[in-house]
Amino acid sequence: MGVSITVVESTDRQLTMLARGAGLIVGASVPIGELAGVDRQGKPPDVLLVDLRGRTTLPTDLANLKRRHPRMGVVIVASQMDPAMMLEAMRAGVSEFVTDPVEAPDLKAAVDRVVGQHSAPTAPGQILAFLGAKGGVGTTTLAVNVAAALATERSPQVLMADLHVTGHGDAALLFGVEPRFSIVDALENAHRLDEAFLRGLVVRAKPGVDVLASPDRPSTKQPDSRHVRTLIERLATHYRSVVLDVPRSDFGLFDALETVSAVLLVVNQELPTVRRAAQLAGLLRQRLGKDRVATVVSRYDSRAEIGQDDIERVVGLPVWGVLPSDYRLALSAANQGKPLIAENRSRLANSVRQLARRLIGAEGPETQASRPAPAKLATRLTGLF
Repeated sequence: MGVSITVVESTDRQLTMLARGAGLIVGASVPIGELAGVDRQGKPPDVLLVDLRGRTTLPTDLANLKRRHPRMGVVIVASQMDPAMMLEAMRAGVSEFVTDPVEAPDLKAAVDRVVGQHSAPTAPGQILAFLGAKGGVGTTTLAVNVAAALATERSPQVLMADLHVTGHGDAALLFGVEPRFSIVDALENAHRLDEAFLRGLVVRAKPGVDVLASPDRPSTKQPDSRHVRTLIERLATHYRSVVLDVPRSDFGLFDALETVSAVLLVVNQELPTVRRAAQLAGLLRQRLGKDRVATVVSRYDSRAEIGQDDIERVVGLPVWGVLPSDYRLALSAANQGKPLIAENRSRLANSVRQLARRLIGAEGPETQASRPAPAKLATRLTGLF
């Protein structure tokens, strides 16, 4: 059975002719003033093409029509990608947004995507959460680069979600993108987060990572962990891998991590950080169990007094990755808004790639453990807990 398409447009019927030129079968064409009656003659169309070129707002009847028929796909054709109209359209349940100059292949691709959204659901993707034991250990840098590495390893079906809902998240900055929308918009509309809506909220960064950014304006309102959990679960239905940058300041978010595949606690070789990591590790083990929680050592120095063995013993978690220190490379990548793994063969970039492969079950050789710390320092570490 074919796809039924109704075009809502002005009297010039340009969109109808363009749709037919794209090989689409248009069953009906109605004036925009008659949008409310599209479903009065019986079954509504599978896809509604709405021509809004020259308009700055959505027809008031569109949202009501979509609520009556939630499985009906809606493709809007507009003069330009206006953020206010785009957000209004997504909240009304619009599936696709095409802008001038409209080409027949673009219109057909939008309709095909709408039709494909109702295919059988796939299994949820992998969810990886990165949490810093303290500020300044490089958590966001690590999360961003693991996401970039995953995109190169398993195709561009990777989402980087910055959960700094109250602001101050830097994932978008490190990717060099300027998003129109943020994680807050996703949380406010989690109940209608289909593929088309989500595509409007994210911004594509190199090398093929979609970014759901932290808001530009800081807020003091803490997110509801239940809403965050619902959002995370929905994100995983649209991507093979979802990478989360989790703020350490909100313990309430730990409850939202119950469905994650793994939590990576980022530490360095400083005594206060290791101590804090041990405290956080206890909380994470209680909520998630020991099998889904591990540590990653950033800015690793093989000559430091605190070694990998000490971290594993005191924190009580295995070390899944050891990343060498390369301050100049990390700083340059941040200033350029470009993941450091991009076209880079440094030891740091290779270590990130190795961690990414391990997280998807395609790991290389294990990193050799460092030598134990001197007895005096080991006593200081274990004596704290």
